[in-house]
Amino acid sequence: MTTAKRRISGLLAIALSALLLAAPARAIVSTGTPTTLHSDTDGDAEADRQAVSREIERFRSSSISINQAMAIAEARHVGATTADVSFDGASGVPVYRVKTLHNDRIWRHTINAATGELVGGEAALPLAELDLDDRSNLAALGAIKHRLADAVHVAERAASGKAISGGLVRERGRLNFAIVVISGDNLKEVILEPPGARIK
Repeated sequence: MTTAKRRISGLLAIALSALLLAAPARAIVSTGTPTTLHSDTDGDAEADRQAVSREIERFRSSSISINQAMAIAEARHVGATTADVSFDGASGVPVYRVKTLHNDRIWRHTINAATGELVGGEAALPLAELDLDDRSNLAALGAIKHRLADAVHVAERAASGKAISGGLVRERGRLNFAIVVISGDNLKEVILEPPGARIK
């Protein structure tokens, strides 16, 4: 997940610790910095707000959910698990971009957000070609029992909305799931630490 996706207009960061599937014991709420959902530049605030609004509107009109997109991508390879997923409404056809981990490879899938069909095939990248941090994160993902789909479910409940993206982030030696949720007209980021995800 890119830095721009984590710092989203109207972000409300909710840090949830302890067990993923249990109700959060505590939440830390803070306000984020306005940016756009897909832009890596600091444009003017009004243009950024409009871009986020367009992205949210295209997401809301899609018939495939983020969980369905992950399931479609994971079904391509038995035993695959999703490492990252994001909605992209900027292209002609809204799609989900899903990265799955299977057999020491990262598989990249583009799923049509209206039909659930795979767009343009799939591409694989051997883990050996990733940097050490990414390999370490993905190794930890394979070692924990919770999946990104579990984190999405918890985040949607905690933020009272629908997830638009999610993935792995590592902060202070901990592997976390970072899920961006649309709640009303706001975007919220929910950070979840799965049990057993501490990285040395």
